[in-house]
Order: sequence, then structure tokens, then C-alpha cells
Amino acid sequence: MDEIKRLKELVDRSSRIVFFGGAGVSTESGIPDFRSTDGLYHQQWKYPPETILSHTFYVQHTEEFYRFYREKLLLPDARPNAAHRKLAWLEKEGKLTAVVTQNIDGLHQAAGSRKVYELHGSVLRNYCQKCGAFYDAEYIRTTQGVPRCRCGGVIKPDVVLYEEGLDSQTMRGATEAISQADLLIIGGTSLAVYPAAGLIDYFRGDALVVINKAPTPRDSQADLLIQGSIGEALSRL
Repeated sequence: MDEIKRLKELVDRSSRIVFFGGAGVSTESGIPDFRSTDGLYHQQWKYPPETILSHTFYVQHTEEFYRFYREKLLLPDARPNAAHRKLAWLEKEGKLTAVVTQNIDGLHQAAGSRKVYELHGSVLRNYCQKCGAFYDAEYIRTTQGVPRCRCGGVIKPDVVLYEEGLDSQTMRGATEAISQADLLIIGGTSLAVYPAAGLIDYFRGDALVVINKAPTPRDSQADLLIQGSIGEALSRL
């Protein structure tokens, strides 16, 4: 395919590649995205997922939040797919400088990626709001109701909920990585969630690649547009 040949040419001549990804990267690992026709936003629930995953809902309906969180966001059987593995390989080869992800599943690190900016946090990290003690995802998964710390405090996922701000240090690192990249590959994201999607504006490099099954607001700006599977495209490099 000419598109894959062109992608390979861009990757071969680049030395500071940054990958910016979203939910579509993890759907091939069996993790549902939010906005596709079979994503979380189209599944029946007592409240809309966007409401459940808000700070207000977490505070006011903590037990209901955790019921959704355990069932829909804690997926211990999910494994890295071809996209995760290829990105980790590109980093190991010295081609890719960072992954900037909107995902909270930790699959990039599981595949071997080291420099990962998790804009929206991670379900793998959970902290007591009273004493700060750390708890992993397995602990949360095996509890019932509202998980509590040994000190009695409520445990909160290290996940950025709606109405909450993104971590400033993570944003700075992601911004710097994108601004210094010579090739930016956007994959598996609708680019609809801000401020994360706004990070693309910091790119000043040589080429912009967009790989996504559905159209994005950046398609017209892309030097290469591939409408299809992110895993399939990257695995053919």
C-alpha cells in the first residue's frame, strides 16, 4: 500500500518521533472507547458515562462511581496490541522520543514504552485521599463498595475526571516533546477532548501523520492521512 510505504519513509528519515494517541489505540486490546457506535457512551447505564466520570458525581455518588469504574475501566485481561508493541520498539531503536496518550490503561508501559505522558492519569495508580497511601488496580478490583485505606480514608483513582484539571507537570512534558518532534503521528483519537487535543498546536516539525478510522479535525493538515486500524498500519512498518 502506498500509504504504508510513505509512512515508512517518514519514520525512516525521522529521529524525534512523538506519538499522540487515544482510545482507538486500545480498542484492539478489547478496551471499549468512548465515542464510537459501540463505545461506552452508547451503552446503557443508569447515568451517562460522562456524568459518572465527573468529579461532582465521584463526590456525590462515590459507590455508584466505583461500580462503573470496576466494571468498565478495570480490565485486568487486556494486553498490549501491535500498535503498543511497535511504538515500544521504535523507542528502543532511538527513533521515538515520547508517547503522549489520553488512555488510562497503562498498556504502553506494559508493552515496554518508557517515556509515556499519561494526560488523563492511570487506573493502575490509586491513592488514599487522607494519607496518600498507594493502592494498585488489583486491590481496587477486589474490594466492594467504596474502597478505603487502612487509615480509613477513601481511595481515589489517579485518573483525571471531568471537571478536573490535567497535571501541569505532565502537560509541560508532553508540550515539550511535541514541540521538539520532527514527526508527529496522531493515532486512534477523535481529537475531540480538550485541553489534550490542543497540544497538537505545539508541533512545528517536518511532517504530521493522522491514522484513525473516523475523520478528525486535523485531517486537512496532515501530510499523510491513513483511515484505518492503527495497529495494522504500525505493524507493517
